[in-house]
Amino acid sequence: MLQLSNITRQHGDRILFRDAGFQLQPGDRVGLVGPNGAGKSTIFRIINGEEALDKGSVTCAKKTVIGHFSQDVGDMTGRTALAEVKSAAEDIVRLGEELRQMEAAMTEPMEAEAMDALLARYGDAVEEFEHRGGYGLESRAQEVLTGLGIGPDDHLRPVESFSGGWKMRIALAKILTINPDILLLDEPTNHLDVESIVWLENWLAKEFKGAVLMTSHDRDFMNGLVSRIIEVANGSLTAYSGNYDFYLREREIRREQLVASFQRQQAMLAKEEEFIARFAARASHAAQVQSRVKKLEKIERIELPPEQRLIRFEFTEPPRSGNDVVRCEGLAKTWPLAEGGEKSVFSGVSGLIGRQEKIAVVGVNGAGKSTFLKVLAGRTEPSAGTMTIGASVTTGYFSQHALDLLHPDRTIFETVQDAMPDASIGTIRNLCGAFLFSGDDVDKRISILSGGEKSRVVLATLLARPLNFLILDEPTNHLDILSRGILLEALQKYSGTVVLVSHDRHFLRSLATRVFELDHGEMRIYEGNYSYYLRKSGAEPAA
Repeated sequence: MLQLSNITRQHGDRILFRDAGFQLQPGDRVGLVGPNGAGKSTIFRIINGEEALDKGSVTCAKKTVIGHFSQDVGDMTGRTALAEVKSAAEDIVRLGEELRQMEAAMTEPMEAEAMDALLARYGDAVEEFEHRGGYGLESRAQEVLTGLGIGPDDHLRPVESFSGGWKMRIALAKILTINPDILLLDEPTNHLDVESIVWLENWLAKEFKGAVLMTSHDRDFMNGLVSRIIEVANGSLTAYSGNYDFYLREREIRREQLVASFQRQQAMLAKEEEFIARFAARASHAAQVQSRVKKLEKIERIELPPEQRLIRFEFTEPPRSGNDVVRCEGLAKTWPLAEGGEKSVFSGVSGLIGRQEKIAVVGVNGAGKSTFLKVLAGRTEPSAGTMTIGASVTTGYFSQHALDLLHPDRTIFETVQDAMPDASIGTIRNLCGAFLFSGDDVDKRISILSGGEKSRVVLATLLARPLNFLILDEPTNHLDILSRGILLEALQKYSGTVVLVSHDRHFLRSLATRVFELDHGEMRIYEGNYSYYLRKSGAEPAA
């Protein structure tokens, strides 16, 4: 179906991959993994013909339709959301019109030879129209939009009225609606809430019949879909048969085997080189020395790939807070509407957050989760009710909005230094290094950083202070799977209190000890972990 053969691509003096390749067969579900900058997005661009190869070839079966979702949504104006989604299938619409024209022509008298030719063209067109899902185009566009969180009431809204994150969903819906033979998905779960992620996972698993090649920072999503992993790292593409968890285990086994082989070879080389050095000057051993020199020249040396750089940190032991961290009584929040009146976000929220609890705040998109966290963090005042902060509580707040509050002209070093003004230069550099900013990287200005780099800067500033209550709104956004794992491990060991919102189900399942669910303005409290909440609430997705 699709084959990449002996491909080589180099950016400047950095070789992304050399003489590498893999195949995609119909129905394949393949995950692309590797560190940032390894070349995953480059592979997508190569398949799409947007970037040339230095060497090698890409071959694709005739009439194969490729759909590519990336983080660049392009220009969206002048249409409703539904019309924008259907616009990606204009070739299917045109084919449908051609079918209607041929059907009309068949009712007219014509020569038998002309009719045979028309019927042959019509048969080919019908086959392609069915293959592309032309008969279900309208219903599929509506189903996909609704599944991604844009309900029927918003299908006819002007697309320019949607925010950037919602436009991402519309762009994803466009790609899914054209029913391609090969679906290239570059971080499709970004900007999706948990409900939309679960819907997308189920839709791809049960409804979509084509092949999927994807990158994702969502571990559960990757595990639920893929049956093969292609690792892009160290200038090569390495295949693993299995999902992401299998890949992690198998990669570790392969590395251990490689290290063992390397050590055996190093011991053998050392022994041979010692013999050569010892007897090189003796004529009686000249033949043996020369034989061993030739032997060493022919040996293919085993090389160990460099370890991937990861965030390495642990929270410092925070000062002890009181047992009652936050007590809420009848808490409510309303927002004024532009046309007058007010909209209730939540009301009647009562409950206690205790010391060392790890609480997940869940609910559908727009339920008020981020607003609730802002109230807890003191970033906005409640409209009614009371909130009492316990004794000796020191609060840290992380949100995507915090990324926008970083001063663009400050460097990474200066930003972290502002959070810990009394620390030595060495201490600041060590903390920056823990978040992968080493050497001259610390002098980069905030304005040129990516979203993931800005997230790491904000997390570093939180770590710089002795906080015993962390309020985290989507802390895993922009972090890759491995970095999320390091953050998760640190939060599991953290002895303070955590309240967080996240769409990463693996993160929630591995961390939360209680769950607060916001639904239609009310809060329900589940005295158990995230899996307990899924069972009790009926939110456990169907297998």
